[in-house]
Amino acid sequence: MAIRALLATVLLLLGGVLQAQPVSYSRDIQPILTQKCVACHACYDAPCQLNLGSAAGIQRGASPQAVYNGKRTEAQATTRLFVDAQGEQGWRTRGFHSVLGGGDAALVAHMLELGRSHAPLPGSKLPEDLDIGIRRENQCPRPDQFDDFARKSPGAGMPFAVTGLSDGEYATLRRWLVQGAPLDGEPLEPNASESAQIAAWEALFNRPGAREQLVARWLYEHLFLAHLYFDAGKSGHFFELVRSRTPPGELVDVIATRRPNDDPGTRFFYRLRPIQGVIVHKTHITYALSPRKQARIEALFFTADWQVDAVPGYGPQRRANPFATFAAIPAQARYQFMLDDAEYFVRTFIRGPVCRGQIATDVIRDHFWTLFQAPAHDLYLTDAAYRERVTPLLALPGVQDGLAQLPLLWHESKANRNAYEAARREAYSHTPYPSWSHIWAGNDNALLSIFRQLDSASVRKGLIGAVPQTLWWLDFPLLERTYYQLVVNFDVFGNVSHQAQTRLYFDLIRNGAEQNFLRLMPANQRQAILGDWYQDGGKLKLWLDYEGIDADTPSGLRLPADDPKAAFAERLLQRYGSLNARPDPLNRCRDERCFRPGASPALQRMDQRLSVLAARPLNQLPAIEYLPEATLLRVELDGGGREVYSLLRNRAHSNVAFLLGESLRYQPEKDTLTLYPEVLSSYPNFLFSLREGEVNAFVAALQQARSAADFEIIVRRWGVRRTHPQFWALFHDLGEHIREHEPVEAGVLDMNRYQNL
Repeated sequence: MAIRALLATVLLLLGGVLQAQPVSYSRDIQPILTQKCVACHACYDAPCQLNLGSAAGIQRGASPQAVYNGKRTEAQATTRLFVDAQGEQGWRTRGFHSVLGGGDAALVAHMLELGRSHAPLPGSKLPEDLDIGIRRENQCPRPDQFDDFARKSPGAGMPFAVTGLSDGEYATLRRWLVQGAPLDGEPLEPNASESAQIAAWEALFNRPGAREQLVARWLYEHLFLAHLYFDAGKSGHFFELVRSRTPPGELVDVIATRRPNDDPGTRFFYRLRPIQGVIVHKTHITYALSPRKQARIEALFFTADWQVDAVPGYGPQRRANPFATFAAIPAQARYQFMLDDAEYFVRTFIRGPVCRGQIATDVIRDHFWTLFQAPAHDLYLTDAAYRERVTPLLALPGVQDGLAQLPLLWHESKANRNAYEAARREAYSHTPYPSWSHIWAGNDNALLSIFRQLDSASVRKGLIGAVPQTLWWLDFPLLERTYYQLVVNFDVFGNVSHQAQTRLYFDLIRNGAEQNFLRLMPANQRQAILGDWYQDGGKLKLWLDYEGIDADTPSGLRLPADDPKAAFAERLLQRYGSLNARPDPLNRCRDERCFRPGASPALQRMDQRLSVLAARPLNQLPAIEYLPEATLLRVELDGGGREVYSLLRNRAHSNVAFLLGESLRYQPEKDTLTLYPEVLSSYPNFLFSLREGEVNAFVAALQQARSAADFEIIVRRWGVRRTHPQFWALFHDLGEHIREHEPVEAGVLDMNRYQNL
């Protein structure tokens, strides 16, 4: 008893010492927020715009104004962290309220206490009446409104609807708040090697001369979204390219324009500055800078003999038509620069930085492959007269956003696009028939796989999954228009007119990419293939909105008539095998060796067993009906370590030709499952975790499941519910898996779409 009393006294004394020690935000608080909060509170879809990935974010506080609002009639003010305001007072003038003021009575303290006092039962399913969907109406109370909020929404504390803080984490946060919530930590700074390379790149971007500045402007508009890195990313530092009022050598003073191609309004310099805060996977679109890349830019843009008298202005027409704005730069150079890193450019508009985009993703299928037209066979590059003739038709909608003008603006844009498609169809009918040499094969960016999960999507190098229903074949006008329409010119803060025009035009771009692919198919089979893509109401859309396909000009490929698309895919895999960054024996098993050739025997056995789930339609695997779009499977290996697989549900549609009413076009009986050993989504919808010895039982259970009750048994045995005691460790282990295999791509995954199964 004496020893126990002595220990209690020591612990009491130590507790007093710890209580007196100041809590460091950077050392003690941010790691807790990164572990338990950033998975929801990052990007534009953070509840109440409360971004907890940095001291600047928590200091900014919260706002009741939602970024995502497809009904607003006027564009709203931009609220980009580190861009649109500086310091606490700057954000107060923009309508953000503090979550830290008041010490132990701060709003965040109340939210944490509410979450702690109404914590969910460990391992349980959340109440059905608790709305955890991303479209729920967020309530963003101020401190004086909190009591009423807590009474009406007792389950809305923090962390929301998930396993909460440990006792130690909660105590640390409360001590920090009692001490006045001080914010410390120095901004991230480049190391010596990075500083030298930054100087070299800033020198390149800020060269004098109209030709040099036109190229710099085009490059900036294509790299402004990138998380740039040097030295193969060994430091873990990332940078962004901005326009600054200050020259190299001085502190960066960002010019905060709504879009990167808006008029900066003053003299400016292109600068590189470090990305601050926690890296989150959903916005982490990486691009490597190196001396080799700099030499490539020199070779592409400055070896040819071309001139420009003056740099164009920044008016609406310049923003609407980048083909005209940058016409002086050789089109070959522009297209080849994009092809060199095609995965990056497709990521910018497929994964994107906006974090939510169902109206846009409604017009793409859940799984498709993307190829690129070879520059030597792209008429926009090779035929100057054709290029001059069609450039005016490539102007993009959305720059003008008047509601009353919307019907007229859209009619004009659609007419121009269809006139372009007609001119293109006619011009290509007089060129050599498209063959294998017309498909670009310059590096492993040549073959891309795209997966869509409702309102988000991802892209990977290589051809993953079974042969998809559709393929895209992008040429330079298609790739550049998609990039400008969905990235450069898109304004997430814009009004309904801007957003509608942007997304309607993306539908036309998708159709153009599909039509281009059809040129590779036998002429007499194209209409049937198109009919399969545009079933039911899609046929009406073909008649109303799209230019007709070329059903006469032959293909240069000799493909069988019974299933030319499947034959094309098979030969593509054979011909371009060395460029296929992700061979896929699990979903395209040929000889019963359904596993990765270079994997360990244990992984090969696991691949083989799991492969019976891969590429299966719902009528062969009824459990697909109960799986969400992006399920992760984590398997702990007997010898230590673990492997992670993605199980992606590919929803089938009669067509994807409309922005709304997607559920009316579902064909659930045709849904399929893609299984691949990698984390293929930034937004896990659910996680199963099991031991290697349980793989056979897990597979058998999925094969035998015929009802929701059967699936519930699987969830109870292997599912990681939001209330699982080890939820956060298992969830973040998915990100750790990315860090181990692709360290440059690692970032905190998002759990806003994690379902209540």
